[in-house]
Amino acid sequence: MEKDQSNLIKNLKYEVKFDDNTEYLIKADLSKIIYENEAEIVEMQVVDAKFIGSNMIPFKIKSDNALYNNFTYDTKFFDNVTLEYLNNTMLAKNLDLNFTENIITIYNNVVYEGDQGIAKADNVRIDLDTKNVEIFMND
Repeated sequence: MEKDQSNLIKNLKYEVKFDDNTEYLIKADLSKIIYENEAEIVEMQVVDAKFIGSNMIPFKIKSDNALYNNFTYDTKFFDNVTLEYLNNTMLAKNLDLNFTENIITIYNNVVYEGDQGIAKADNVRIDLDTKNVEIFMND
């Protein structure tokens, strides 16, 4: 992210409530709004997000950086990503939260730590509708 001081916003927060009573909260210490293909994209630094579903376990996401689409709410988290739910933690370089398809994709050096132990993978894909989880390697 470029350090153009005139366009920087401190402590920016979005709260999204969907028709199915789920909520998505995202905030960043520092943000910058840019326009890409007529979409408003928010470049975020030091990011905290929370997804609370009416029929699912809430989870938290933290990362050093994120790109948030203010129209679709899709968010690409990157650099030191942490996903926490219950007593489980996943660490990775990248996490894409895709509300268009209701899918979370966690990739690049994924490490799972939880009650079942520690596991490593290249990719984890979570379907928010079915709650199915796929864990797979690139090779």
